[in-house]
Amino acid sequence: MPPTLASLVHHSALKLSVRAGEDRLDVPVRWAHVSELADPVPYMEGGELLLITALKLDAEDPQAMRRYVKRLVGAGVVGLGFAVGVNYDEIPKALVDAAEEEGLPLLEVPRRTPFIAISKAVSAAIAADQYRAVTAGFAAQRELTRQALNEGPEGLLAALAGQVDGWAALYDASGAVVAAAPEWAMRRAARLTVDVERLRERPAPASAVVGGPSGEDRVELHSLGTGRRPRAALAVGTATALGTAERYAVHSAIALLTLTTERSRSLHAAEQRLGAAVLRMLLAGQPDHARGVAGELYGELLDAPFRLILAESASASAARAHADGHARVTPTPPPAVAPAAAGTKGDPRGGLAETVESAAARAGEAVLVVPDGERLVVLAVDGGAAVAACQEYAPAVQAARAATREQPAPDEDELVVGMSAPAGPIATAAAYKQAEQALSVARRRGRSLVEHEELAAGSVLPLLADDAVRAFADGLLRALREHDATGRGDLVASLRAWLSHHGQWDAAAADLGVHRHTLRYRMRRVEEILGRSLDDPDVRMELWLALKATAAAGE
Repeated sequence: MPPTLASLVHHSALKLSVRAGEDRLDVPVRWAHVSELADPVPYMEGGELLLITALKLDAEDPQAMRRYVKRLVGAGVVGLGFAVGVNYDEIPKALVDAAEEEGLPLLEVPRRTPFIAISKAVSAAIAADQYRAVTAGFAAQRELTRQALNEGPEGLLAALAGQVDGWAALYDASGAVVAAAPEWAMRRAARLTVDVERLRERPAPASAVVGGPSGEDRVELHSLGTGRRPRAALAVGTATALGTAERYAVHSAIALLTLTTERSRSLHAAEQRLGAAVLRMLLAGQPDHARGVAGELYGELLDAPFRLILAESASASAARAHADGHARVTPTPPPAVAPAAAGTKGDPRGGLAETVESAAARAGEAVLVVPDGERLVVLAVDGGAAVAACQEYAPAVQAARAATREQPAPDEDELVVGMSAPAGPIATAAAYKQAEQALSVARRRGRSLVEHEELAAGSVLPLLADDAVRAFADGLLRALREHDATGRGDLVASLRAWLSHHGQWDAAAADLGVHRHTLRYRMRRVEEILGRSLDDPDVRMELWLALKATAAAGE
């Protein structure tokens, strides 16, 4: 611990005696400073033992001494050392009384004790305290390293909590608590997720000090990671501010946890290339080769039913909708630079990757995340935490923006996601196609997420809202509408009634309020005008869809 006034008084070589403030000798001394100025306060930082001979002070004036001592106390001076036998044979009563009134410890320094001896004693004690702190810090570092190697992050957190006499918690990239020590700290750490999220928005390295959830502790938050967006965070809760040794322990823990949670760029790029290769083999119908290449990297993911998820930004999705090209079934290898989960505020795909990877890690699931140009491809266990996180992520973002009526910032973009039905490894290519179909529907309907099961369980009619379908319907029915516009009949309404009654003449004629012969004549006119036979089921189907498409458009 740092030197105190009490340790200086008990220093056998200094021969100091206490004349006032005996109940405040346990205050730490940051430095010993000599000043004969009448007002040394502008040169004080706080925590000093001030040494004087009263060369320029009227130490026998009670009013002057009260003002002098009051200013020293206000500046944070922790003690006053008065050398006797120089200007005064003993400490004047006015100064003793003023020190007693303000509670300032007043030490009498005998003539045979030079001020330099006191300064050396303080300096030596401070150096010894720093040496002890550094030594304790190295010992803590060794212990933390041993725990990290043998027990992982949980063991490291337990060792750190013991070093700081408090608690410690580790948060993942989504701000959720991964581990805490002691166990009772898990609930306390969970109440700081909002503060952790604010910290993660700042470039790493970043730190913050917050009050405890119930005001009972002081919590330091530190980001972990070397990228622009931190991948994890560390919380350390203590009753008081950290000392030097505890600070060494915290910094060691930050370094070790960063090494644990932040993989090297080359290793991560290699994993991405491996994941892309595994995905290409699955899409090519080679699940056995994919399992052989992946080994145990993806656990049981390549054996259990999974969902294939395709995600892209709304701007990229819109551009894709206007571009000519066929649907891809083989993703390109990912770039070897940025990691897939490097989510930033303007990168919705990165945010989704970060979310599903964090959810899978917490649930102990395997997940395959592959960047594919402007798309993100995800293979996740059906019914697992990663799929659930995906199902919540995009709609939550869309709902939050709709609720606040906020428009995306220039560097932000919406997210469009398509999800396949559950599939096995042999059907990966079909699952990819399903995800593309769901993604296309989500794009057209302005939805953030569409699952393929919705398409099979729903109606085909909403799909007729496409502009190309409407254009086809308008072209197919234009001649009939032009005929009706001349007032020579109502062929469109007659065609709709006849098709809706499955070609039953009596029922359709009754619905129109005309004779069935009149309806037969009208249907012959439809065939003549269109040049197509109503006996052809394909023609009837196209005409019915055209009527539905134009009805949906209010025509």
